Amino acid sequence: AEETGHKVTELSPSLVPLKTKEDYIPRLQGLSLKNTELTIKSGKKVLFQDFGEMMFTHFGVTGPMILSASAHIGKQLQKSGELNAYLDLKPALTMEQLDARILRDFEEAKNKQYKNSLNHLLPAKLVPVILERSGIPAEKKVNEITREERHQLVRAVKDFCITLVGLRDYKEAIITQGGVSVREVNPSTMESKKTAGLYFAGEVLDLDAVTGGFNLQIAWSTGYLAGISIPQ
Repeated sequence: AEETGHKVTELSPSLVPLKTKEDYIPRLQGLSLKNTELTIKSGKKVLFQDFGEMMFTHFGVTGPMILSASAHIGKQLQKSGELNAYLDLKPALTMEQLDARILRDFEEAKNKQYKNSLNHLLPAKLVPVILERSGIPAEKKVNEITREERHQLVRAVKDFCITLVGLRDYKEAIITQGGVSVREVNPSTMESKKTAGLYFAGEVLDLDAVTGGFNLQIAWSTGYLAGISIPQ
């Protein structure tokens, strides 16, 4: 395409898993989370926000919500090198409601050590990580935990921060962002405006969308249009 004079916009993998910095993420490998709220920020600016499913892997995070996020923040992540992602592990509860829930759990487990008190609140794989992030000594008796320490636990659950550091490769991506500029293609026929008899369709074009069948529809529609236009 470039050899025929076409502008090809910057390429990058999209609808792709994301790599993270934290060394505890591999310990969560295989853990799937449902009904989780994700917010990705650059400084204080919110770049992406969604609610849904995700999964931890040996390199970072994946799943429907993460793949959609990559389409929105992928290029900025490549430029900046790092973005902060915040997971609300209990989005159905406010901070106050979660604190009340934890209080009830603590009352039932008041004679246990802190490390043995979160099994009803969180998935087993997540408990050791939340223990560390809450800053409360794991061996401490539940009935000795202070109000401020309990609030630290609430924040660890409602504001679980991870650092995004990159995209996985094209081989793991569902689509490619970037490609032949659509301004240089006739939208009625998919023929090049620069070279007669040259047609473009699907992934090679600078067209992309989020998950849900939209990218397949782009491929089928542009392919069909090119196919019926060539004999004409």
